[in-house]
Amino acid sequence: MSLKKTGFLTRTVIAALIAISAPLFTAPSADAAQTLAQVQARVRQLEEEATTAAEGAQEAKVKLASLNRQLQGIQAKEAVQGQTVSALSKSLSAIAVEQFKTGGLSQSLELLFSSNPTLYLSAAGSLEAITRKKSVELRKFQAAKQRLTATSLTVNDKLALVTATQKKLAAQSARATAKLAEAETLLAQLKKEDRERLARLAQEEEDADQASSLAAAKSAVGVSGRAGKALQFALKQIGDKYVFGADGMTYWDCSGLTMRAYQAAGVSLPHSSRAQYGYGKSIKRANLMPGDLVFFGRPISHVGIYLGGGKMVHAPRSGSRVKVASASSLGRKPFVGARRL
Repeated sequence: MSLKKTGFLTRTVIAALIAISAPLFTAPSADAAQTLAQVQARVRQLEEEATTAAEGAQEAKVKLASLNRQLQGIQAKEAVQGQTVSALSKSLSAIAVEQFKTGGLSQSLELLFSSNPTLYLSAAGSLEAITRKKSVELRKFQAAKQRLTATSLTVNDKLALVTATQKKLAAQSARATAKLAEAETLLAQLKKEDRERLARLAQEEEDADQASSLAAAKSAVGVSGRAGKALQFALKQIGDKYVFGADGMTYWDCSGLTMRAYQAAGVSLPHSSRAQYGYGKSIKRANLMPGDLVFFGRPISHVGIYLGGGKMVHAPRSGSRVKVASASSLGRKPFVGARRL
């Protein structure tokens, strides 16, 4: 099952489980209520782990693309160097044939006792030139061969890195899918009426969040430059649904939203919250300004765009929508830093 399909299956019910508390359920006993509270906590934990794994997959995807570009460049260099080595090898072969035709040392001795000094000097000069040319070409060949060997070793190293990164990408994607599948299994154990009630409550909560988010968006005035353009782009996506790996224009994940927002402002960012943390200038929390990127989680697994007043616009998680929320923390994921582009 793909990440998108799994996310759609669980988004509404997971959101409600997180949003409401155990007393909202009608349980036949204290033990049942305790079990339901445990399910709530476990679902939230699985959701966070799935989001972290999905962002880890995005990081691996970005690294893999970079490694493949590097590998292609090195392989092209290797091909050119191989052609150079081949050409020099042919040149050395031609010199050897030419020297063989002159007779080498025997020809020199024959000329030494010749009665024609002019012929001797002319032929001797040709032999010296051939020998000198062979020496120069041999040095070129040896140097080119060494460069080719070094480049071939680099190609092998990059291939190993590509393979390792591909495995990491597959593992992280599988982990994210497995976490959501486990959450879905837990939810399937609830009664039908409970699931329907949770769905209604989740919808009501999302509607309320959207209304408050649209109201908060009106405060984003007077922000100019790249920050203003990126912030306005993100705010226009309020109400769009979250989907792992999505980057618009209807579905988003956290780093997909920030990537496209800053792309609209003329800034190129990778589709990975961890990778985006390496861009721009580090900003202290006390110095945050609208448009700054704010990051959460250890390791980093979430990013949003600071709105001001302690709030941010972001794509939070499966089952939710793009909204304005507190920028102080994100569930179990603490605030870890901010960057200004």
